[in-house]
Amino acid sequence: MHQLIWFRSDLRVQDNSALAAAMAAGPTIALYLVSPGQWREHDDAPCKVDFWLRNLAALQVKLQQLNVPLLVRHAEFWSEAPRVLDEVCRAHRVACVRVNEEYGIHESRRDRAVAETLASQGVAFESHLDQLLFRPGSVLTRSGGYFQVFGQFRRACYQRLYGELPELLATPAAQAPLPIASDAVPTAVAGFDLPDQARRRLWPAGEIAAQHRLALFAEEHLAGYREQRDFPAIDGTSQLSPYLAAGVLSPRQCLHTALRGNRGEFESGNPGAVAWISELLWREFYKHILVGYPRVSRGRAFRPETEALPWRQVPDELAAWQEGRTGFPIIDAAMRQLCATGWMHNRLRMIVAMFLAKNLLIDWREGERFFMRQLIDGDLAANNGGWQWCASTGTDAAPYFRVFNPLTQSEKFDPNGTFIRHWLPELADLGPRDIHNPVAAGGLFGRPDYPRPIIDLARSRERVLRAFQELPQLEAAPA
Repeated sequence: MHQLIWFRSDLRVQDNSALAAAMAAGPTIALYLVSPGQWREHDDAPCKVDFWLRNLAALQVKLQQLNVPLLVRHAEFWSEAPRVLDEVCRAHRVACVRVNEEYGIHESRRDRAVAETLASQGVAFESHLDQLLFRPGSVLTRSGGYFQVFGQFRRACYQRLYGELPELLATPAAQAPLPIASDAVPTAVAGFDLPDQARRRLWPAGEIAAQHRLALFAEEHLAGYREQRDFPAIDGTSQLSPYLAAGVLSPRQCLHTALRGNRGEFESGNPGAVAWISELLWREFYKHILVGYPRVSRGRAFRPETEALPWRQVPDELAAWQEGRTGFPIIDAAMRQLCATGWMHNRLRMIVAMFLAKNLLIDWREGERFFMRQLIDGDLAANNGGWQWCASTGTDAAPYFRVFNPLTQSEKFDPNGTFIRHWLPELADLGPRDIHNPVAAGGLFGRPDYPRPIIDLARSRERVLRAFQELPQLEAAPA
């Protein structure tokens, strides 16, 4: 009888909980499901699908070194997963299917359906903690509920980490070869256009590339992370989010790397390491929110009273935001970065999200969806949590009266206009004072291809504040 590891968002052999457990229990085979219909329903970006497939090909090479054959099957939607898993288990005499836990509402339903189908055939289904440091439901308030404030959640995590630091799992030793042939990994999926080679070069696939990027960040940028992370023209962030989203890196690997650079400390010592560990815990926090408050997986606001906000239906303004034509250079440069690379600097994500949800008063779900359709690191929990934070509709959200001014944000975090010039070459000859607000500086003469601002910032701020102040205070809806 065989063990089967079903790979999903855990495309690595190092520090992989389900793989380690499977190979310790017996001869192991691996499975991956190609589910383009489901990916489209989840708004997964073409560059993200391409990144998955490239990492799957790299994973197959690593599995071959362990003598673990990789089967690739098609299940257009996850509703087909029980049937496909059942067929694979029958064909290959599988005693137990092992997976690493996933936390979206659709993922949870899929896994329950698969487990029920397999149980009827006498096949076990075991899930393992892997993409989080702590299982949802294990970090709770004194009253037994899920935390809604990140600072409190972080302190609770620190207490747990001091007592039970998650250990790194050793890569399993190679098993005896099995008489099962691996399948070819597809290089493309219909309906998802391949990105250009330049974008692929930005995000090389495989554990070796991911580990190299992690080590380089730890050596060269971790110490200065807190001071440099908000400046998009500086290479001051880890840019590891695509690898974490696809599970090419584990949060345990990242945490241990940070601890090695900070003498084992979580909340003291090097400020850069402390700040980066905090960012890892933000990812953890939003995954726990998915489980504790599943309404956020259903496209609903965490704060139910904000569903009554009078979102504006202005397709022209939404398109201008999406295409980088708002007339605000920092917004337009950020959106061009997103569309060209599949990634956006975190400070810029906050600036453009708050601009859409507050200055334009466009439903945050429009931005959440557009981001997912572009991001190579698209992750439901992190993307939803970030958007709801910026829109002041979510857990631990920015106060409704906090409205970033894109001009002052630009002056503060791109003071010389270096980032703007890179993505808006039509403004490259403007000086560092004029480039943030060309209209005010009279700098648009002779530049008919760059638009005037689509809104008045002061009036738009007054509008959104009034909208929040007029909200009816509804009773909290059930999860």
